[in-house]
Amino acid sequence: MPTLYIVATPIGNLEDITLRAVRTLGEVGLIAAEDTRHTRKLLARYDIHTPLTSYHEHNRTAKLSSLLAALKEKDVALVTDAGMPGISDPGYELVHGAAEAGIRVVPIPGASAVTSALSVSGLPVGQFIYLGFLPRGKGDRRRLLESVAAELRGLVAFETPHRLTSALQDVLDTLGDRQIAVCRELTKLHEEIYRGPVSKALDKFARPRGEFTLVIEGSQKKSVTHSIDEAREMLALLREQGVGAKDSAAQVAQQTGLSRRVVYRLRHEPERRTEPS
Repeated sequence: MPTLYIVATPIGNLEDITLRAVRTLGEVGLIAAEDTRHTRKLLARYDIHTPLTSYHEHNRTAKLSSLLAALKEKDVALVTDAGMPGISDPGYELVHGAAEAGIRVVPIPGASAVTSALSVSGLPVGQFIYLGFLPRGKGDRRRLLESVAAELRGLVAFETPHRLTSALQDVLDTLGDRQIAVCRELTKLHEEIYRGPVSKALDKFARPRGEFTLVIEGSQKKSVTHSIDEAREMLALLREQGVGAKDSAAQVAQQTGLSRRVVYRLRHEPERRTEPS
């Protein structure tokens, strides 16, 4: 029976591809690529002449049935522009469809921006949470960061150059001035890795260029992991006791690991809800 191969490709340096991946791409009957122009450069480097077809975010629905049909007759390899397919791209839908149809799915592992960034971050990341690309909108981005503010595990996220400054500012405002590793252009000619507090990262990358992977230190509060809801409960109790907004925000921030800015905003939520519309 034909097989769907999930093939990792280099995240920058074209030499970062496995011998198994090169062999597989040369032996399958068809390669489904996120961007065929990008993949052709890789195939030309290794003298691979396998037919290509596009499979990306905008044509995934139309192409899914044809790829599943092709898998009835020949092996197909799925590749993305960089790294492992099926993560932060539509590849998972093809994997799901193939598995549902009883087609064998085989991973061909290789380069990963996530694990590469983690390995050089210099941060304690034995456990981590992958956030993918941070939301484009400021409100959505801050809500996501607030939801993991008390998380003890490290955080990994992707960001584009035109949103990096805003994202770093939101990290500073919601998570506090934590340690961060900002990894720019991993494995490429202009690779750069910054390690230090978020506040200084903002100064360093005032005019960012390239693609970025962020590794953010987890909360350093080693006691109980407090959620946003628990912070609200603590604030309500302090309000009943007559503690002012500034002092209560400072106390709850200290106990939960949330930034004072976030806690102060939570402190005033009930007051905003009581205002007339």
